[in-house]
Amino acid sequence: MFTNKTILITGGTGSLGKVLIKRLLSEDCGLPKKIIVFSRDEAKQHAIRIEYLNKKASTDEVIFNNFKRLLEFRIGDIRDFESVARTVRGVDVVFNAAALKQVPSCEYFPAEAVRTNTLGPENIIKAIRLFDLPVETVVGISTDKACKPVNVMGMTKAIQERVFIAANIECPRTRFICVRYGNVLASRGSVIPLFHDQIKTGGPVTITTSDMTRFLLSLNDAVDTIFAAVKDALPGETYIPIAKSAHVMDIAHCLIGERPIKLQEIGIRPGEKIHEILISDEEAYRTEKRGDYYVIKPMLPELNPDYSYGKTLSKEFSSADRCMNKEEVLQYLTMHQLLIEQCDCNGIEMLR
Repeated sequence: MFTNKTILITGGTGSLGKVLIKRLLSEDCGLPKKIIVFSRDEAKQHAIRIEYLNKKASTDEVIFNNFKRLLEFRIGDIRDFESVARTVRGVDVVFNAAALKQVPSCEYFPAEAVRTNTLGPENIIKAIRLFDLPVETVVGISTDKACKPVNVMGMTKAIQERVFIAANIECPRTRFICVRYGNVLASRGSVIPLFHDQIKTGGPVTITTSDMTRFLLSLNDAVDTIFAAVKDALPGETYIPIAKSAHVMDIAHCLIGERPIKLQEIGIRPGEKIHEILISDEEAYRTEKRGDYYVIKPMLPELNPDYSYGKTLSKEFSSADRCMNKEEVLQYLTMHQLLIEQCDCNGIEMLR
């Protein structure tokens, strides 16, 4: 699938980007020609270089050798058109992972969220259109918060989805597709690293509300979703993993275990949802099941002229629908090595 392709990962120094890089270097779906990591954080780029150099060839010879040959770092900002245009030139596949994703931060600085999450993707499209670049596929990385958005982060991501979907008409030689998923286990800013840190300092463990539920997805599951979309998605389609979900209260109890640590309810943060929704009622009739994924077909008639669907959903897909019980949550966290006694010294980077 990626054999001899030049791949660009915008925002490639984030949690998802790092796992995406590793999977591409491991030749999961063929050996790329080049992997370009584009971000504005030189410190994180340097940290990734050092991480791979410290592993040395003995750790994983294939990944290490491919790192030396294939990985290229470029400093730039998704907000800056000239920077984006220079980087997209000569690229076959773009993964747009650049984002402002902290919900409260986006509420306090909504204009900044618009510049990164909405105008940034438009810069990718503009470069392809103006310079007639032969980019094969662009994948927009979205979030559950884009579905029935109630916060700025979700609103800007929802528009990103629509911007990419409409780009199939503007740039018909390029396939623009999206993936949408919920809470990623152990990613920066997610609840599990926060709980780990609070447990290690003796608590209390803070939860927003006892009713809150979240989908659970590993970073590798997220990358699997991206690869499945690249392999099978038609222009304008959005891929969604059929993920498990849990009550955040159960996650906290499982991580605390028998420790004498208190739970403290602190209330919902600005813009936060009680339940994650990956597919709305309005999208359900345009959604079909495809293997381990739900696929939302585009609403634009030019991209789906016969309105053909497989078996559609009858209602929205919410984290409140089919929550695991506490025993299942414990088993799930154990399987993914997320219990506190299994963490490394930092307690955050568990999925290696």
